[in-house]
Amino acid sequence: MVRPPTARSAVPGVGRLGLLDPSAPASLRALGWDNVESIPVLWSLSRAPDPDLALSAIIRLREALGTDWVGLDSAIRTETALRGRLFALLGSSSALGDHLIAEPSVWELLRRGTLPDKDELVADLLAVVSAVPEEGPNASPMLFRAGDVGPDAVASLRRRYRDHLMVLAALDLAATVENEPVLPYRVVGRQLADLADAALTAALSVAVARVCKDKPCPVRLAVIAMGKCGARELNYVSDVDVVFVAEPADATATRLAAEMMSIGSQAFFEVDAALRPEGKAGALVRTLDSHLAYYKRWARTWEFQALLKNRPMTGDLELGRRYRDAVMPMVWTASERPDFVSDVQGMRRRVEGLVPAELQDRELKLGRGSLRDIEFAVQLLQLVHGRVDENLHVASTVDALTALAADGYVGRDDAANLNASYEFLRLLEHRLQLQRLQRTHTLPADDDVEGLRWLARAAHVRPDGRQDAVGVLRSEIRRNAVRIRRLHTKLFYRPLLESVVKMDPDALRLSPAAAVRQLAALGYVAPENALGHLEALTRGVSRKGRIQALLLPTLLQWLGETPNPDAGLLAYRRLSEALDDQTWFLRELRDEGAIAERLMIVLGSSEFLPDLLINAPETIRMFADGPNGPALLTPRPEDVARGILTAAARYDDPTRAVAAARSLRRHELARIASADLLGMLDVPQVCLALSSVWVAVLEASLAAMIRASEVETGEPAPADVAVIGMGRLGGMELGYGSDADVLFVCDPRPGVDETKAVKWANSVAEQVQRLLGAPSTDPPLHVDAGLRPEGRSGPLVRTLASYQAYYAQWSQAWEMQALLRAHQVAGDQDLGLRFLHAIDKVRYPAGGVSEEAVREIRRIKARVDAERLPRGADPATHTKLGRGGLADIEWTVQLLQLRHAHKIPGLHNTSTLEALEVIEKSELLSAEDVALLRDSWLTATKARNALVLVRGKAIDQLPAPGSLLSAVAAVAGWPNTDGGAEFLDNYLRITRRAKAVVERVFGG
Repeated sequence: MVRPPTARSAVPGVGRLGLLDPSAPASLRALGWDNVESIPVLWSLSRAPDPDLALSAIIRLREALGTDWVGLDSAIRTETALRGRLFALLGSSSALGDHLIAEPSVWELLRRGTLPDKDELVADLLAVVSAVPEEGPNASPMLFRAGDVGPDAVASLRRRYRDHLMVLAALDLAATVENEPVLPYRVVGRQLADLADAALTAALSVAVARVCKDKPCPVRLAVIAMGKCGARELNYVSDVDVVFVAEPADATATRLAAEMMSIGSQAFFEVDAALRPEGKAGALVRTLDSHLAYYKRWARTWEFQALLKNRPMTGDLELGRRYRDAVMPMVWTASERPDFVSDVQGMRRRVEGLVPAELQDRELKLGRGSLRDIEFAVQLLQLVHGRVDENLHVASTVDALTALAADGYVGRDDAANLNASYEFLRLLEHRLQLQRLQRTHTLPADDDVEGLRWLARAAHVRPDGRQDAVGVLRSEIRRNAVRIRRLHTKLFYRPLLESVVKMDPDALRLSPAAAVRQLAALGYVAPENALGHLEALTRGVSRKGRIQALLLPTLLQWLGETPNPDAGLLAYRRLSEALDDQTWFLRELRDEGAIAERLMIVLGSSEFLPDLLINAPETIRMFADGPNGPALLTPRPEDVARGILTAAARYDDPTRAVAAARSLRRHELARIASADLLGMLDVPQVCLALSSVWVAVLEASLAAMIRASEVETGEPAPADVAVIGMGRLGGMELGYGSDADVLFVCDPRPGVDETKAVKWANSVAEQVQRLLGAPSTDPPLHVDAGLRPEGRSGPLVRTLASYQAYYAQWSQAWEMQALLRAHQVAGDQDLGLRFLHAIDKVRYPAGGVSEEAVREIRRIKARVDAERLPRGADPATHTKLGRGGLADIEWTVQLLQLRHAHKIPGLHNTSTLEALEVIEKSELLSAEDVALLRDSWLTATKARNALVLVRGKAIDQLPAPGSLLSAVAAVAGWPNTDGGAEFLDNYLRITRRAKAVVERVFGG
């Protein structure tokens, strides 16, 4: 038997209504809404952002109303607009729901379909405290005296303020439930600002009555709105920033301001006066003249940026207008200040740094692609161009975007898109704040599906047929963040390029003067030159010019964030011109974002690398990411060395062989320096890579000379030759500015006259020095044999027997110390090892170094400290010879080696860092002391290498705080925010602590 189908009830069940609370069916029955007559009400309820929250609040409201519930129930059933406002409000804001339930009779206010104007708001809130216009000599249209200042005044003001907030929120949210008009974001922001003005006018009236009880107000006090309130784009829950101007600025004025802030903060919102001169440390109230004196002499750029949004809000409006009229000319000339760019960039970085990494993608206000990004960029453009264009003298972000587009500083489509993104993010911010009336800008976590679903419904986000509402919300958040992240490209750089590119007759173009102003604001010290570079790069209608025009906005953005964008842009122009016939270059920049960004960082940070890259352009391809990480890190030192030796071995002509070795060294130097500057290599890795290249070039050059000699004479070489690395080369710890200190040793082959063998070896060594030191496009290779016996007056090459005889009879303490770093690096390996074994008895003396030798070493060190430090150098910041610098650490390690290497074989080591490890394991020094010495050596080496990368030449002296030190700090991996002061403080702290160890250990 087939059962007839069950008829579906016309009344939707709780599941269809989206009600998940188990008590929902009982609640609907209690309300009498579980019937056919209530279907429209039920479907309205289902559209509330959180139907369960709305239903729970309705139940509580019914209980609070008691017998008056009948009237509200009837209105809900018959008044669609009221129903939409009520359900939307209760389903969006638990805080405003609580307010309505506490004051249930005010539901009648939700019947109003229009917003009160400012005058009505002011009159209503003043009526709460029975305020009347203030009389006396300082009376003004917005100064009142409250008649009710008792303990209940603040509570009464709070209730009435919440009433107005409730009405605004209901009208703002109603369209999510019923077919009600959408309240534009700008209307909401202006209404909230007007409500804030009215609220603080009432608060000031209470303050006047409390402070000036028995006499008229004896001062003129103007309250200036700042920030979002000043711009009339306020949030539902926000601090209201104010500044006070008084005549006179006496104790009474200060009490009035403090009392007004206290009442306002208790009744309405946090009232914050931290934007006043000197911030919270400054006087709460100042005269107009005092304000102006501060802004003329002491104010920072960010303070003028804040003044963009100042607006007289209450109190003595005439005094407030005088304040505005006086400060605004200073605002519009702020971009001429010498510290304008660094101040603005520093503020932007500080704002970004406030956001924890885990919240970056959820932070609507301060994160990347956030509201602050748009506000920051718009304000910067206003400051740049507003000094010559009064149309930009507007306060709100939306008005400013409109004006920037209308006057040609921003494309109209770009302005419209950014405005849409701004309003979307502000809408989400408003909805999040309404939920509990708490100040928040943080989106729900990605795994908080319920939170995201509520936010989507509250923001009126609907499914699009492919995704549900949560999916659409996520997509919109991502899309807007990406669009905002292109903000600087769109707002700053595209108009610049259109100014010099004549491709599109309808494109937005800045005038030359406006383009120069904009480049100056972006950090270019010589903006006229920068504009010339842009014109040269995009000249003509060739394919390359068009590609450059497409690339340059993004490239300029990245260059603008480097320490020296002017030099970087010039270097990019030179590189582009040098590679004009290389089709791959622009294609790689266009298609590989990592290559382009890393190249701009390198060019804008270093004078050392541009010439290297111009002469070794293939290195640029290695800026890409490979399957196992950055391609710059792919080559291994041993593979690079093998390649250099193989390339040089292809040529019989020693000049060509050395040129091949130097060419590969140039490529490798460019790779190492690029990886170092981009933070991909640590100090030991850099030192090892540089040393390995030097060793390979020496090996290849020596082999080429010997090979050529054998070809020329038709006879085998008369002697074996070895190159002994000394100093940092021997320790495999070379820096960019290091010479190659070496000793040349030979050993005549059997049957060969020693004189002939030594003469031949000297000729080979001289040719190695000459060819490696010859002028070239790459940094010089100076082979220095000055540490040989008898110094520069002694023979360049000696036999092994001659070295043995000299060291046995004539060696001095400094030579014993120098030999600690001797290591075979090139030539005949067997001869090199025999040399090392022969000198072991000299550098590792039995029983340790004598006390007489120790005294001599200390005397020499003192003389070096006194005489070799360059004139004018700062001994605290000279990386090589300064306090706690490289020499201090190395001499200390070497003294410990001289004293203890005879009994600790591990100290038979030419590396300073490796010797320190052995010193720690052998407990010659405490782990703490070794850590201090190691940190100082690494810090000084990093700083010394950074100096070379930035300046392009060997320099040991750190500069004073400023742009140059800031660039060195950035290359050394420190944030470029404070002229390098933090980097310098760290350097001084580490080297000072290391110097204390040096004085105790080396000084005895």
